[in-house]
Amino acid sequence: MIPSNLSNASPRCYIGLTQWQHAAWQDNFLERSSHIHVLNAYARHFSSVEGNSTFYGLPKQSTVEQWYKESSDKFRFCFKFPQEISHQRQLTHCKNETQQFFERLAPLQEKLGLLCIQLPAAFGPDSLNDLENYLKSLPADWQYAVEIRHPEFFQKGNAEQQLNQLLVSQNCNRISFDTRSLFAHPAEDAVSLKAKEHKPQLPVHAISTGHSPMIRFITPLDWQWGAPYLDPWVSKAITWMQEGKTPYFFFHTPDNAEAPQLAAYFVQKLDASLPGCCLFTPWQEQNRQQDTLF
Repeated sequence: MIPSNLSNASPRCYIGLTQWQHAAWQDNFLERSSHIHVLNAYARHFSSVEGNSTFYGLPKQSTVEQWYKESSDKFRFCFKFPQEISHQRQLTHCKNETQQFFERLAPLQEKLGLLCIQLPAAFGPDSLNDLENYLKSLPADWQYAVEIRHPEFFQKGNAEQQLNQLLVSQNCNRISFDTRSLFAHPAEDAVSLKAKEHKPQLPVHAISTGHSPMIRFITPLDWQWGAPYLDPWVSKAITWMQEGKTPYFFFHTPDNAEAPQLAAYFVQKLDASLPGCCLFTPWQEQNRQQDTLF
């Protein structure tokens, strides 16, 4: 079933970053008067965000209510399940924690895109039954995505086939994390090395197992060096939207300082084929920077 808040006759691709504030962004698209909330400023341009904070702990109820107030109707939050569920308990014996997660986010339900389960690299084929049982236990009126990091799920063998079949049967989206350009770049600065230490170096399988495929994309610090790796994703996004799917793309760099420019570059490429599909509003400074790329 496609949730009613995502169904739309027009092609749609949600675009976002891993956070909605960063010190490096204050002088361009986040520039605002003191009475404007930073999320409000972010949502003027981007249509989604990776909510990584819920991985570490649940927000206060008042905070969730403020997020609803400061975001537009078109905006979609994509929050991670808490690490206590995905990593510490690995999807077992976590009924209470799961219920608390849904209860806390309930005021935002109409603005939620994907709720994301990021599993540790140790979560392998032997744990697929736990994943199946957990997905079947979740409320059916929310959308879900799973990020797998065990190498055996990337070898196109029985384990990967079983995983994909499970996700298709549950209409659950498989997250693709494209780190190829990050690891291909020879940079040895501290920021880049830290990113390489913490990000997975795994093959990219551009597969859609649900209605809303989710792509996480990271480049080197010099994001333009990694831009050619985006071209196949432009084509894939167009194909998915032509199939009636609603993809989500989230953009990273090692320090995220220029992640907005990376996202805007992708939008410009995609808009050339499907104008307006990204629900993205450029900012003036970015327009001037983009002119130098072509």
